[in-house]
Amino acid sequence: MEVVDHETPSLENGQTEKEVEENANVLQFMDSMDAYLTLIHSLSSTLRRGWLELASARHSMGASRVNTVLLDHTSHPAATSLLVTQDEGKVDSGKPHFILCKWASSSNENSLLGEKQSSQDKLHPQLRHRGSTELYEEKTSSENKASREVDDPVQKERSKSLSMFGTLVSPKLRAAQLSFEAALETLVEIANMRSEMLCAFDQVNMKLEGRKDEK
Repeated sequence: MEVVDHETPSLENGQTEKEVEENANVLQFMDSMDAYLTLIHSLSSTLRRGWLELASARHSMGASRVNTVLLDHTSHPAATSLLVTQDEGKVDSGKPHFILCKWASSSNENSLLGEKQSSQDKLHPQLRHRGSTELYEEKTSSENKASREVDDPVQKERSKSLSMFGTLVSPKLRAAQLSFEAALETLVEIANMRSEMLCAFDQVNMKLEGRKDEK
């Protein structure tokens, strides 16, 4: 007669549900660590490219036209802001998430909302586990549509910020602006991924401490 132990249910591969959960936490931590290091490398490359483009623009336009003296040092509203929210969908709701709001102005509310939505989509990035092709195409189409809606006001704000360097600016200066903008977005992604990584580490550490207490 086969005896079934109902107190320790097991899955088909012989692992208990507790072991599966522990393995999932470890994998989540490893995935978040891998993504974190990848973002750090990406940030370094983006900043390097931005500084090279800025140096090239200054060489072609002249040091007198690309200079910190031309910057507006008076008090004025910030074009970019950072919002800190809480992940309400998780048990650990105290975990912070950062949302970057770029090119916000009193006449650019649509751009602000678009940047918020774009940042919220990046809060839980796909790491190693990818969705189906149809889901990916649907998400890409939705993101492209939202991007087109805010593209014009964003371009106006970008051109406005470069107007201090003159009417005609080097394409390299515009490229440097985009590179540093991308670097700022990467910094926010790094902050969010670090939050995910620390949360996953706490889960793994909690399970290990639980094992020690059982012994």
